[in-house]
Amino acid sequence: MRRTLLKAAAVAAAYLLTSVPTWAQKTTEVTFYYPIAVGGPLNKVIDQFAADFEAENPGIKVKPIYAGTYQESLTKAMTAAKGGTPPTMAVLLSGDLFTLIDQDAIVPVGDIAKTADDKKWLDGFYPAFMLNSRTKGKTWAVPFQRSTIVQYWNKDLFKAAGLDPEKGPANWDQLADMSKKLTKADANGNVTQWGVKIPSSGFPYWLFQGLATANGAILMNVEGNQTEFDSPAAVEALQYWVDLSAKVKSMPPGVIEWGTTPRDFLEKKAAIIWTTTGNLTNLRNNATFPFGVSMLPAKKRQGSPTGGGNIYFFKKAPPDQLEAAVKFARWLTQPERTAQWSIATGYVAVTPAAWETPTMKTYARDVPAAAVARDQLPNSVGELSTHESQRVNKALNDAIQAALTGSKPPAEALKDAQREATRILRPFK
Repeated sequence: MRRTLLKAAAVAAAYLLTSVPTWAQKTTEVTFYYPIAVGGPLNKVIDQFAADFEAENPGIKVKPIYAGTYQESLTKAMTAAKGGTPPTMAVLLSGDLFTLIDQDAIVPVGDIAKTADDKKWLDGFYPAFMLNSRTKGKTWAVPFQRSTIVQYWNKDLFKAAGLDPEKGPANWDQLADMSKKLTKADANGNVTQWGVKIPSSGFPYWLFQGLATANGAILMNVEGNQTEFDSPAAVEALQYWVDLSAKVKSMPPGVIEWGTTPRDFLEKKAAIIWTTTGNLTNLRNNATFPFGVSMLPAKKRQGSPTGGGNIYFFKKAPPDQLEAAVKFARWLTQPERTAQWSIATGYVAVTPAAWETPTMKTYARDVPAAAVARDQLPNSVGELSTHESQRVNKALNDAIQAALTGSKPPAEALKDAQREATRILRPFK
């Protein structure tokens, strides 16, 4: 009897020991800073992804923190990191790469994800997106909500102006000519419909890259320590932008707001707009008219800068959190989930494998506009990214706005921006 009781006690003890991890297992919390900067209820999609991931990975808790615009998210993430409570991971602009490295804020994802399978995963993204993810021989970030600039046009307004509604402007001359025909004024001469709006607030440098790239200008080197803001091709690009307003008179004078440009398009106040492909789903859901989407008009070549956000991993986060964060990043960028994200948001599916899924093939067939940004990638360049990127970008943004408001001629404005960028970047030579 005593032997039976001892055996039963041993079995019970063994059961308790083996069962402890199931009810006392430590939960690893991943804080995920995410910017709400583009139209549409993206936070609902992120919340659902977090919940789905947690259901599949019970030992990990993902805590999304919605931190405002990209700039606000960067500021809050850096403040938290310096204050001793860094985010585990954050979606920040791909152009912030050098800034985050210089601040010693992030760890290369390749230092966390080291297996052969991990390397295969990191090599599976479109090369154009990796231009802002790799430097100094390391992979620092994971492409996630990436984009290019694309051109949208209102087919009804094209038809009313006697233009082919199925063909947007393919080059600079056509953009000037078509936008002029699409500009309408009332009896008092007040413009009621602008031919084109290229926003010049929020991300002026990015939209300028869209023009500069088409004219063959590259604004920075790969080391991020030299810019070419005042090259002849760049000056010509800014002069063209200014002329759309000053000479063609098909674009509003002064600064055009980034945030209101999609709404102006939806309200038929602008016939053509340039904005991120990340606005595609927003426009599809809200437009009351058919619209077209195309690559940016060419001058010497086609092309656009890439843009949008990468996933970064913060250096001071505990190792178990970083490992969990990489696991979440891999989960987010699986082909089928990348396809879901692209469809829900309008961002470009960041891997060729995602475009091979049945979901994405069906979507691309039904919504051909979704493939425009993807097809633009072979001609795309990296987003402007340098050391001290906030200061360098500001110098260029100020120059662009000075030219658009008539404060300075384009050549003078860009010469001043280049002088300031050279001064800022001198320590990094």
